[in-house]
Amino acid sequence: MHHPRRRDRRPTRRVARRRAPRRAPCVTVLGADVLVVGYFSAKEKDFVALMDSAEAELTARGARVVGRIVQRRGVSAGGVGKMALPFSSRTLLSHGKVREVAAACEAAAADVVVFVATLSERQQHALTSIFGCPAVGLSATRTAD
Repeated sequence: MHHPRRRDRRPTRRVARRRAPRRAPCVTVLGADVLVVGYFSAKEKDFVALMDSAEAELTARGARVVGRIVQRRGVSAGGVGKMALPFSSRTLLSHGKVREVAAACEAAAADVVVFVATLSERQQHALTSIFGCPAVGLSATRTAD
């Protein structure tokens, strides 16, 4: 005797879709007042040259650099073991350095805060809300639309 096929009542197996990674929004720096922030390990001995290079690149793109701030990691004895790690996964910097950057941003009326390092989307969002102006990595800057 032939039985009609019953509907399979098991839940379907869902295949996770891969989302295309979102590209970080680019920020125009042409004519903008920019505060440059660098985060470097103590192993990086030539951080001044890296800051100078970032400033030169931004100036070539038409930005006016209104200040520079550097956060070093591993300079003190307590930080040596954690040199490769950011102070905060949310902001990259220490809490005190975030306050310092926010104060400098306000004092200089900066339009953009540009980090020498690349920022994650989460870091960009958190820092932008703290500083009150866009916070992006150097690679996410451009001269015009």
